Amino acid sequence: MDQVEKKHQRLKNILGEWERCAVAFSGGCDSSLLLNAAVDSLGADRVLAVTARSPSFPEHELRQAREMAEGLGVEHVEFDTEELSDPNFVENPTDRCYYCKRELFEKLLEIARRRDVNVVCEASNYDDEHNDYRPGLKAISELGIRSPLKEAELSKGEVRELSRRLGLPTHDRPSFACLASRFPYGEKITAEKLDRVGRAELILKEAGYGQFRVRSHGDIARIELGPDEDWDSFLDPDGEQLVKSLKELGFVYVTLDLEGYRTGAMNEAIGEKSIKI
Repeated sequence: MDQVEKKHQRLKNILGEWERCAVAFSGGCDSSLLLNAAVDSLGADRVLAVTARSPSFPEHELRQAREMAEGLGVEHVEFDTEELSDPNFVENPTDRCYYCKRELFEKLLEIARRRDVNVVCEASNYDDEHNDYRPGLKAISELGIRSPLKEAELSKGEVRELSRRLGLPTHDRPSFACLASRFPYGEKITAEKLDRVGRAELILKEAGYGQFRVRSHGDIARIELGPDEDWDSFLDPDGEQLVKSLKELGFVYVTLDLEGYRTGAMNEAIGEKSIKI
């Protein structure tokens, strides 16, 4: 048994200690592995998948979550979030993610209580605690939400490798983060802005790009492409059509970030003194 399998067994041992559990489920690589392991450990009838419907979560991502939950045979509950009614989210401070996660998991805990489920878990992996700035983890800790992937010390790479071995279709799915992460801190977030950046990213997705972000800076769309993406395609006639399509959404300028895709790019602009924990 190699290291990945040992951690997989550790994950299942953690989950197997519970009578029932509710999994915060986005349909991405991490949460799909967690849900799959929960079903293996407890049985589908003792697992509840819970997904938030939100302006920050695109419809195509929600459809993927529904398909995965159905494929695993678990009950899937959806609920609406209300972060756009919270000034702490809308004003987009550096700790915006804290308030969003707090509201989301308070609602998820209430759903679990109504169904007599006493454990709620989410899919942060071992790398999430050690990389980048993630104020949402504070809310998760305060509310007593369990993070089994992190507890089993599964890194992102190990999550993908284990998902591949298990035949999960999410093993190579590009990472996704809340659409609110596409805006510079301090720029007010609205439903219209979230919709525009969501539609911009859908244009790139449908054009065949895999790992990318469209960062929104007012009238500027700053595109980050992963190292395996075809950067040159933005310079040929197809690229001209992409630029035209993005401008039709209301962007005045479309730029290509020469550093490429990286997680937490908006955190590069904040200094230690401005970060509220």
